[in-house]
Amino acid sequence: MSFGAIIIGDELLSGKRSDQHFAKIAELLAARGLRLSWVEYLGDDAARIAATLRRSLAAGDVVFSFGGIGNTPDDQTRQAAAAALGVDLVLHADAEREIRGRFGDQTNAVRLLLGTFPRGVDIIPNPFNRIPGFRVRDHHFVPGFPQMAHPMVEWALDTFYGDLFHRQPSVEKAFLLTGANCYESALLDLMEEIVGDFPTLRLFSLPSIADDGQRRHLELGVEGEAALVDEAMGRIRQEVERRGISWRWRP
Repeated sequence: MSFGAIIIGDELLSGKRSDQHFAKIAELLAARGLRLSWVEYLGDDAARIAATLRRSLAAGDVVFSFGGIGNTPDDQTRQAAAAALGVDLVLHADAEREIRGRFGDQTNAVRLLLGTFPRGVDIIPNPFNRIPGFRVRDHHFVPGFPQMAHPMVEWALDTFYGDLFHRQPSVEKAFLLTGANCYESALLDLMEEIVGDFPTLRLFSLPSIADDGQRRHLELGVEGEAALVDEAMGRIRQEVERRGISWRWRP
Protein backbone atom coordinates (compact mmCIF):
# COMPACT_ATOMS: atom_id res chain seq x y z
CA MET A 1 0.00 0.00 0.00
CA SER A 2 1.47 3.33 -1.10
CA PHE A 3 0.95 6.66 0.65
CA GLY A 4 0.61 9.90 -1.25
CA ALA A 5 -0.14 13.54 -0.52
CA ILE A 6 -1.95 16.21 -2.49
CA ILE A 7 -1.21 19.73 -1.30
CA ILE A 8 -3.59 22.32 -2.70
CA GLY A 9 -3.60 26.10 -2.89
CA ASP A 10 -2.85 28.88 -5.34
CA GLU A 11 -1.03 30.68 -2.53
CA LEU A 12 1.56 27.88 -2.39
CA LEU A 13 2.23 27.90 -6.11
CA SER A 14 2.56 31.68 -6.17
CA GLY A 15 4.99 31.65 -3.27
CA LYS A 16 2.78 33.77 -1.02
CA ARG A 17 2.83 30.99 1.55
CA SER A 18 5.26 28.17 2.26
CA ASP A 19 4.11 24.58 2.42
CA GLN A 20 4.04 23.16 5.94
CA HIS A 21 2.53 19.77 5.11
CA PHE A 22 5.10 17.81 3.11
CA ALA A 23 7.70 17.55 5.87
CA LYS A 24 5.04 16.83 8.49
CA ILE A 25 3.30 13.99 6.64
CA ALA A 26 6.71 12.43 5.93
CA GLU A 27 7.54 12.72 9.63
CA LEU A 28 4.22 11.22 10.77
CA LEU A 29 4.60 8.28 8.41
CA ALA A 30 8.23 7.66 9.33
CA ALA A 31 7.34 7.56 13.03
CA ARG A 32 5.06 4.64 12.19
CA GLY A 33 7.53 2.78 9.99
CA LEU A 34 5.87 4.01 6.79
CA ARG A 35 7.02 6.35 4.06
CA LEU A 36 5.58 8.76 1.54
CA SER A 37 5.66 7.48 -2.06
CA TRP A 38 4.57 10.64 -3.87
CA VAL A 39 3.36 14.20 -3.44
CA GLU A 40 1.62 16.59 -5.84
CA TYR A 41 1.11 20.34 -5.53
CA LEU A 42 -2.00 21.71 -7.21
CA GLY A 43 -3.67 25.09 -7.51
CA ASP A 44 -7.33 25.73 -6.75
CA ASP A 45 -8.45 24.28 -10.06
CA ALA A 46 -11.42 21.92 -9.71
CA ALA A 47 -10.86 20.15 -13.03
CA ARG A 48 -7.19 19.48 -12.37
CA ILE A 49 -7.86 18.34 -8.80
CA ALA A 50 -10.63 16.00 -10.01
CA ALA A 51 -8.33 14.49 -12.65
CA THR A 52 -5.64 13.89 -10.03
CA LEU A 53 -8.14 12.26 -7.68
CA ARG A 54 -9.46 9.98 -10.42
CA ARG A 55 -5.93 8.68 -10.95
CA SER A 56 -5.21 8.18 -7.26
CA LEU A 57 -8.59 6.55 -6.60
CA ALA A 58 -7.95 4.13 -9.44
CA ALA A 59 -4.46 3.36 -8.09
CA GLY A 60 -5.79 2.37 -4.67
CA ASP A 61 -3.27 4.49 -2.77
CA VAL A 62 -3.77 5.98 0.68
CA VAL A 63 -3.92 9.72 0.02
CA PHE A 64 -3.97 12.75 2.29
CA SER A 65 -5.30 15.90 0.63
CA PHE A 66 -4.54 19.22 2.30
CA GLY A 67 -6.54 22.39 1.63
CA GLY A 68 -9.49 23.66 -0.35
CA ILE A 69 -12.35 22.29 1.75
CA GLY A 70 -13.58 25.64 3.04
CA ASN A 71 -16.68 27.51 1.87
CA THR A 72 -15.16 30.38 -0.14
CA PRO A 73 -15.21 30.49 -3.97
CA ASP A 74 -11.53 29.59 -4.26
CA ASP A 75 -12.05 26.37 -2.27
CA GLN A 76 -12.56 23.72 -4.93
CA THR A 77 -11.52 20.43 -3.34
CA ARG A 78 -14.96 19.28 -2.17
CA GLN A 79 -16.42 19.89 -5.63
CA ALA A 80 -13.49 18.17 -7.31
CA ALA A 81 -13.77 15.13 -5.05
CA ALA A 82 -17.49 14.83 -5.83
CA ALA A 83 -16.75 15.02 -9.56
CA ALA A 84 -14.04 12.37 -9.28
CA LEU A 85 -16.39 10.08 -7.37
CA GLY A 86 -19.33 10.77 -9.66
CA VAL A 87 -21.65 11.88 -6.84
CA ASP A 88 -23.32 15.10 -5.72
CA LEU A 89 -22.59 17.30 -2.72
CA VAL A 90 -24.87 17.00 0.31
CA LEU A 91 -24.88 18.26 3.88
CA HIS A 92 -23.41 15.41 5.91
CA ALA A 93 -25.46 14.65 9.03
CA ASP A 94 -22.43 14.05 11.27
CA ALA A 95 -20.73 17.17 9.95
CA GLU A 96 -23.87 19.21 10.61
CA ARG A 97 -23.94 17.90 14.17
CA GLU A 98 -20.34 18.97 14.72
CA ILE A 99 -20.88 22.40 13.18
CA ARG A 100 -24.00 23.03 15.26
CA GLY A 101 -22.09 21.90 18.31
CA ARG A 102 -19.39 24.43 17.48
CA PHE A 103 -21.56 27.45 16.62
CA GLY A 104 -24.81 26.77 18.46
CA ASP A 105 -27.43 29.45 17.77
CA GLN A 106 -25.01 31.19 15.42
CA THR A 107 -25.15 28.30 12.95
CA ASN A 108 -26.33 29.48 9.53
CA ALA A 109 -26.43 28.29 5.93
CA VAL A 110 -22.97 29.70 5.17
CA ARG A 111 -21.37 27.81 8.04
CA LEU A 112 -23.21 24.62 7.12
CA LEU A 113 -21.50 24.75 3.74
CA LEU A 114 -18.44 23.62 5.65
CA GLY A 115 -20.19 20.26 6.16
CA THR A 116 -21.32 19.85 2.56
CA PHE A 117 -19.34 16.88 1.29
CA PRO A 118 -19.56 14.32 -1.53
CA ARG A 119 -22.39 11.90 -0.91
CA GLY A 120 -21.41 8.71 0.91
CA VAL A 121 -18.25 9.86 2.68
CA ASP A 122 -17.36 9.66 6.38
CA ILE A 123 -16.15 12.61 8.42
CA ILE A 124 -12.71 13.13 9.96
CA PRO A 125 -13.02 14.79 13.38
CA ASN A 126 -11.27 18.10 13.86
CA PRO A 127 -10.02 18.52 17.46
CA PHE A 128 -9.13 22.16 16.88
CA ASN A 129 -12.53 23.68 16.12
CA ARG A 130 -14.90 20.78 15.32
CA ILE A 131 -15.17 21.66 11.60
CA PRO A 132 -14.60 18.19 10.14
CA GLY A 133 -12.85 16.90 7.09
CA PHE A 134 -13.97 13.82 5.20
CA ARG A 135 -12.67 10.48 3.96
CA VAL A 136 -13.63 7.99 1.27
CA ARG A 137 -11.81 5.01 -0.26
CA ASP A 138 -8.57 5.63 1.65
CA HIS A 139 -8.58 9.30 0.63
CA HIS A 140 -8.53 11.75 3.52
CA PHE A 141 -9.41 15.40 2.99
CA VAL A 142 -8.30 17.86 5.66
CA PRO A 143 -8.02 21.67 5.88
CA GLY A 144 -4.99 23.63 4.81
CA PHE A 145 -4.35 24.95 8.33
CA PRO A 146 -1.55 22.86 9.88
CA GLN A 147 -2.98 23.26 13.40
CA MET A 148 -6.08 21.40 12.25
CA ALA A 149 -4.75 19.18 9.49
CA HIS A 150 -1.87 17.47 11.24
CA PRO A 151 -3.82 16.10 14.25
CA MET A 152 -6.50 14.93 11.81
CA VAL A 153 -3.90 13.05 9.77
CA GLU A 154 -2.51 11.44 12.92
CA TRP A 155 -6.02 10.33 13.90
CA ALA A 156 -6.60 8.79 10.47
CA LEU A 157 -3.27 6.96 10.48
CA ASP A 158 -3.78 5.51 13.96
CA THR A 159 -7.44 4.67 13.39
CA PHE A 160 -7.30 3.03 9.97
CA TYR A 161 -3.71 1.92 9.31
CA GLY A 162 -2.35 0.73 12.64
CA ASP A 163 -1.97 -2.80 11.29
CA LEU A 164 0.60 -1.51 8.80
CA PHE A 165 2.91 0.00 11.42
CA HIS A 166 6.25 -1.71 11.83
CA ARG A 167 6.85 -3.39 15.16
CA GLN A 168 10.40 -2.07 15.10
CA PRO A 169 11.13 1.50 14.01
CA SER A 170 12.97 2.01 10.75
CA VAL A 171 16.52 3.37 10.99
CA GLU A 172 18.70 5.12 8.43
CA LYS A 173 22.51 5.14 8.25
CA ALA A 174 24.86 6.48 5.61
CA PHE A 175 28.50 7.11 4.76
CA LEU A 176 29.91 10.27 3.21
CA LEU A 177 32.37 9.04 0.61
CA THR A 178 35.19 11.01 -1.00
CA GLY A 179 37.92 10.12 -3.45
CA ALA A 180 38.72 9.66 -7.12
CA ASN A 181 36.31 6.74 -7.50
CA CYS A 182 33.55 8.45 -5.55
CA TYR A 183 30.84 8.67 -8.16
CA GLU A 184 27.65 6.67 -8.65
CA SER A 185 28.51 4.83 -11.84
CA ALA A 186 31.74 3.51 -10.29
CA LEU A 187 29.76 2.06 -7.39
CA LEU A 188 26.75 0.83 -9.34
CA ASP A 189 27.77 -2.83 -9.02
CA LEU A 190 28.03 -2.48 -5.24
CA MET A 191 24.65 -0.78 -5.04
CA GLU A 192 23.01 -3.51 -7.13
CA GLU A 193 24.60 -6.16 -4.92
CA ILE A 194 23.25 -4.53 -1.75
CA VAL A 195 19.76 -4.13 -3.25
CA GLY A 196 19.77 -7.78 -4.35
CA ASP A 197 21.00 -9.14 -1.01
CA PHE A 198 18.86 -6.86 1.18
CA PRO A 199 15.54 -6.50 -0.67
CA THR A 200 13.65 -5.13 2.34
CA LEU A 201 16.03 -2.19 2.74
CA ARG A 202 15.84 1.10 0.86
CA LEU A 203 19.20 2.08 -0.62
CA PHE A 204 19.90 5.71 -1.48
CA SER A 205 22.81 7.60 -3.04
CA LEU A 206 23.06 11.39 -3.10
CA PRO A 207 26.03 12.86 -5.02
CA SER A 208 27.27 16.41 -4.50
CA ILE A 209 30.19 18.63 -5.47
CA ALA A 210 32.09 20.72 -2.95
CA ASP A 211 32.15 24.52 -3.10
CA ASP A 212 35.52 24.47 -4.85
CA GLY A 213 33.92 22.62 -7.75
CA GLN A 214 36.53 19.88 -7.60
CA ARG A 215 36.02 17.49 -4.69
CA ARG A 216 33.28 14.92 -5.08
CA HIS A 217 31.12 13.67 -2.24
CA LEU A 218 28.66 10.80 -2.26
CA GLU A 219 26.19 10.07 0.51
CA LEU A 220 25.53 6.32 0.35
CA GLY A 221 23.30 4.53 2.79
CA VAL A 222 20.33 2.32 3.53
CA GLU A 223 17.12 2.50 5.53
CA GLY A 224 15.11 -0.26 7.20
CA GLU A 225 15.30 -2.78 10.03
CA ALA A 226 18.21 -1.93 12.33
CA ALA A 227 20.00 -5.30 12.24
CA LEU A 228 19.86 -5.50 8.46
CA VAL A 229 20.98 -1.88 8.14
CA ASP A 230 24.07 -2.62 10.23
CA GLU A 231 24.87 -5.72 8.16
CA ALA A 232 24.47 -3.85 4.88
CA MET A 233 26.55 -0.91 6.05
CA GLY A 234 29.30 -3.31 7.09
CA ARG A 235 29.33 -4.74 3.58
CA ILE A 236 29.43 -1.28 2.03
CA ARG A 237 32.26 -0.19 4.33
CA GLN A 238 34.34 -3.27 3.50
CA GLU A 239 33.97 -2.73 -0.23
CA VAL A 240 34.65 1.01 -0.32
CA GLU A 241 37.79 0.50 1.76
CA ARG A 242 38.91 -2.19 -0.68
CA ARG A 243 38.47 0.30 -3.51
CA GLY A 244 40.48 2.99 -1.74
CA ILE A 245 37.55 5.33 -1.15
CA SER A 246 37.65 7.47 1.97
CA TRP A 247 34.55 7.38 4.16
CA ARG A 248 33.11 8.82 7.32
CA TRP A 249 29.74 8.45 8.98
CA ARG A 250 27.14 10.97 7.90
CA PRO A 251 26.26 13.18 10.88
